[in-house]
Amino acid sequence: MKFNTKTIHGGQENTDPAYGAVMPPIYQTSTYSQTTPGAHKGFEYSRSANPTRTALENSLASIENGKYGLAFGSGLAAIDAILKLFKPGDEIISTNDLYGGSYRLFTSIFKDFGIKFHFIGMENANDIENYINENTKLIWTETPTNPMMNIIDIEAVSKIAKKHKILLAVDNTFATAYLQQPLDLGADIVMHSATKYLGGHSDVVMGSVVVKDEELAEKLYFIQNASGAIAGPMDSFLVLRGIKTLHLRMKRHSENGRAVAEFLNSHPKVEKVYWPGFEDHPNHEIAKKQMKDFGGMVSFTTKENSMKDAVKFVENVKVFTLAESLGGVESLAGHPASMTHASIPKEEREKTGVVDSLIRLSVGIEDEEDLIGDLKQALRS
Repeated sequence: MKFNTKTIHGGQENTDPAYGAVMPPIYQTSTYSQTTPGAHKGFEYSRSANPTRTALENSLASIENGKYGLAFGSGLAAIDAILKLFKPGDEIISTNDLYGGSYRLFTSIFKDFGIKFHFIGMENANDIENYINENTKLIWTETPTNPMMNIIDIEAVSKIAKKHKILLAVDNTFATAYLQQPLDLGADIVMHSATKYLGGHSDVVMGSVVVKDEELAEKLYFIQNASGAIAGPMDSFLVLRGIKTLHLRMKRHSENGRAVAEFLNSHPKVEKVYWPGFEDHPNHEIAKKQMKDFGGMVSFTTKENSMKDAVKFVENVKVFTLAESLGGVESLAGHPASMTHASIPKEEREKTGVVDSLIRLSVGIEDEEDLIGDLKQALRS
């Protein structure tokens, strides 16, 4: 089954057996009847499993070419479950350019539980080996990274992980399975903030994890059930609905992302544009190799190079909306230093390029001319 077909049919029953519903119903129930203790129709309590969530989890596994999907109450709940695979004394190597919430979870929660984190640049995969020791259990990557749009060679990192018998997890939120499939490139775990492109309509908060290995899946299912940070049936329905148009939306996000990046790159008031589709992007060739297109996320700085100028820009957009998050059908503009990455200390932020003048755009699926017209007037401001 090809990808576009998988988004609609992957992992799904053809119709609901009860009434023939084409879309999996919302099973808004906490518990299920049993004929005798332990005898039920596959579901007993909705924290453990719910038919709507199961339909979504099967879809997630299908589009990522995995075998096992898990849906959580948020992206951070999904990361939290992954980190609960480890114990005090274990070490994790993470990319140093990553979502601020991930950094906060690593450094403010799990660091206190005795897990040691190394934050490093991974643009050259060979640098990772300098930080691996007998306690290393996981390599954590984002690609493209948030918000600097760095590209990490998943296949190269997976070879290093396998050589040292450690796990590789990839946050695939920016790219989605439409643009890249980390499991096929050797990753062990794929994670998404399904709030973003998978849901696609800014109306749900959810996280997801997909794996191929049965033993790893069983550990994660146990954590999901025991910790209880599950996705509810209504949210599961919304994300399942979103996935059905993922291929259409991502194609348009990528087209508009290219147009916006090229416009900004030619504008006299713009200093630097971060987008992996440019030939002078440091890892452009790797992006071409592992991605189908370059997506709808673009970051840039203006020549004024000041926080005041960046804030003025995001305050003056009209088609773009000044807001947190990304990946919805509508275009969003944000200021990472004071919004999504505010939890990272300024000194650490700036080491990776997240300066006070940086602006991040989530380019939606509106008409290209309207988006560029809006950017023009905001830059004039």
